[in-house]
Amino acid sequence: MATGRTHRPATRSRGIPEATVARLPLYLRALTALSERSVPTVSSEELAAAAGVNSAKLRKDFSYLGSYGTRGVGYDVEYLVYQISRELGLTQDWPVVIVGIGNLGAALANYGGFASRGFRVAALIDADPAMAGKPVAGLPVRHTDELEAIISDNGVSIGVIATPAGAAQQVCDRLVNAGVTSILNFAPTVLTVPDGVDVRKVDLSIELQILAFHEQRKAGEEAESSASAASAAAVATPPPVARTAMGSGNGKGPDGDVPAVMPA
Repeated sequence: MATGRTHRPATRSRGIPEATVARLPLYLRALTALSERSVPTVSSEELAAAAGVNSAKLRKDFSYLGSYGTRGVGYDVEYLVYQISRELGLTQDWPVVIVGIGNLGAALANYGGFASRGFRVAALIDADPAMAGKPVAGLPVRHTDELEAIISDNGVSIGVIATPAGAAQQVCDRLVNAGVTSILNFAPTVLTVPDGVDVRKVDLSIELQILAFHEQRKAGEEAESSASAASAAAVATPPPVARTAMGSGNGKGPDGDVPAVMPA
């Protein structure tokens, strides 16, 4: 069985930009959905819309893979699924360990999408002795004392950290020292790693804060638009004309006898 320790993706050596690599999983997700619906081909415009990018960027990304599609036909869905999966290293088995089996760690362990995307959860690890041996997602939780042995026995190169922030760096150091070279970090802290170790950070609070920024901006734009509309309406409506002696209609002045201004 192939493991992550000896087989690594060739994306960097082939000169594919990191921005393109980051979009490949988006294309793969859209293509997988098309494949499940037995759609044989897809145009760049349709696939770009499904992946949330523009079609010109998609065609440029696919050019790095050597895929240019067929004019008037589009891209072969099954071939692209295979090609992107191979480029991402998903045509092999990647054993993964999850460290920190609290609510988040348990939810990750129960996620059913790992196996279908080339990942196998090799072990669940937690520092709480009371958790040891308890089954989560069909696997017994192992104590952190076994971490190094688990990584060695399973050829693990990818670790997931779902611990509290205070424990994350120590867990990271142990993973790296044991041979893990890629880490997915869910702990709300920045990890320090040596060269050659890749870290991807997932911080839900930061994502929510970014959404809050956009909501606040939209609310401000709506308020400004409403204020501008109200101002425009006020300018368009002429003020009422005050009644004067000249406009009283009886031809008399302010004293009721003669006009204030006599005609020439």
